[in-house]
Amino acid sequence: MNPRIMDRFIDSIEWVAAIFVGVVAADVFISIMLRYFFGISIPDSYDFGQLLLGITIFWGIAATSYRGTHITVDLLYANIGPFWQRIMDVFATLVLLFVVVVQTYTLFDKVVSTRVDNVQTFDLRLPVWPFFALAWIGDVAAVLLMAVRTYRLIFHPELIKRPDALAKPIE
Repeated sequence: MNPRIMDRFIDSIEWVAAIFVGVVAADVFISIMLRYFFGISIPDSYDFGQLLLGITIFWGIAATSYRGTHITVDLLYANIGPFWQRIMDVFATLVLLFVVVVQTYTLFDKVVSTRVDNVQTFDLRLPVWPFFALAWIGDVAAVLLMAVRTYRLIFHPELIKRPDALAKPIE
């Protein structure tokens, strides 16, 4: 598979996660401004905020899982050689992949049960399951990216950019 195509796919998932963060921020900002200055509230704003935050979290998992930019503890990692660091990276990615696969399976069950139960928002009575489905798609993206990361860690470690290499020095 062409690494450039995969890198574009990875970048697009990161952009989707960023867009959802922007939508959540806009929802909160607009809701506060309307309530404070005009005494108006957007119907279901609280429900939308919660649902969009859930979507953002799952897409954020996808965005951070490939790059390895999530929170880490480097006490042991920083004091071992490159071979053992790679072994640790592969092991940690496999464990995370297993956890997210199980999470994706259970979240799909939640999407289906929410649709069957016809769960709706409070004010507008909009169905909730499409929001859950968007979150589930983010979880699927996380599984795909972790599978790609695992493959690259094992067979093409040179294609994995280290988080410290992603940061550019300020000059």
